Amino acid sequence: MSIAHAGVAAWHAYMNSGGDAALLSAQVADDAVFHSPVVHSPQEGKAKVMLYLLSAAKVLGNESFTYVREIVDGQDALLEFTSVIDGIHINGIDLIRFDHDGKIIDFKVMVRPVKAVNKLWEMMAAQLQAAAG
Repeated sequence: MSIAHAGVAAWHAYMNSGGDAALLSAQVADDAVFHSPVVHSPQEGKAKVMLYLLSAAKVLGNESFTYVREIVDGQDALLEFTSVIDGIHINGIDLIRFDHDGKIIDFKVMVRPVKAVNKLWEMMAAQLQAAAG
């Protein structure tokens, strides 16, 4: 089993947990980087990556969220997902790189169509503001 296969299994366990912060924390490397579909600059460091991933789980993690395809190779995994928020169909990918210890070192999210990006931006901004407050 590759590093990424083990990492993807741990990621699915986290997603199935309903957003358990302790499970996620065990999976994210201290120097991890998050690339948001709605924020230009990379978010660096475990605390910021955790904030974005926990917020995304709250925004996207409804009953319609499902992974529909995954490609795993070496240290990398690409997980395609679909979800519906406020009647808007979202299609996206999580592109994840794992370090040699199996922890998430790089996490990039891409979303389509533009209507979905706009809805995600609106909801993530509100969720991040709530988390910071």
